[in-house]
Amino acid sequence: MTSSMLRPRRRVSTAAPSSGDATGGTRPTPILDLAHPRVGELVRCVEAAAPAVGTRPWPEELRAELLRRAHRRISATVRPVYSVQDERPVSEVLRRGRGSCSQRLAVLEAVARTGGVATRVRGLLVDGALWYPRFPRMRRLVPDHVVLAWPEFRLGDGWLPVSELFGGLDELSARPGGGFTNAGPETLFEALSRTAIDWDGATACPADAAGCDLAAHVVADLGHYDSRDDLFAHHGQTLCPTARLVAEPILGRRSAGATGGGS
Repeated sequence: MTSSMLRPRRRVSTAAPSSGDATGGTRPTPILDLAHPRVGELVRCVEAAAPAVGTRPWPEELRAELLRRAHRRISATVRPVYSVQDERPVSEVLRRGRGSCSQRLAVLEAVARTGGVATRVRGLLVDGALWYPRFPRMRRLVPDHVVLAWPEFRLGDGWLPVSELFGGLDELSARPGGGFTNAGPETLFEALSRTAIDWDGATACPADAAGCDLAAHVVADLGHYDSRDDLFAHHGQTLCPTARLVAEPILGRRSAGATGGGS
């Protein structure tokens, strides 16, 4: 179904490391370049909307709300496109003012770490068929599998997946509007604020929100990693370097929802 030229040479191992091996952290990484002025400016904008924040690390009781505010600001200021460069630094995503779902999730992680909230990622190997609605005439070019870095935030004594940042999965699935269809302008990044994004099939989805259960699209759980840098270093990105080089100039500027495109 997919040209072998698009696949990375590295074969993805489906053996999942133990969650206990990934403690996450707040340190910068090559992707999460926290010290860059653009990241600092974004964090200050988020903090300015919550006057009660006066120190870093952020007070525990304000962390979830600040992350929700950060998500909304990123949604409003970083245009969704179909970039295939998952290892692009957050500061460069902010400079361009556009980014893929994965890149915008990285921006959210960078904001969290700057505020003293530890992050880690869960690696998921997702069936490329999930992206077919975005490529109705170009399915042969969709990768068989997509390596997805799904963030988690250390809040209190536990880890909160980004899919539960705006409420529990059952609560989100009951909201009007249906589940995530991966069609039109809405990407995973926007959808997680209004509906359940359930990779484990643990949510009782109403009949009109069947799209909230995405477990059938998960080929393998790759386990937890201290950072998205570690995940991509271990498993590689979805496309091989040559394919990324060719595709990025075109897809990296194409807005999500454009006919024939995909993210």
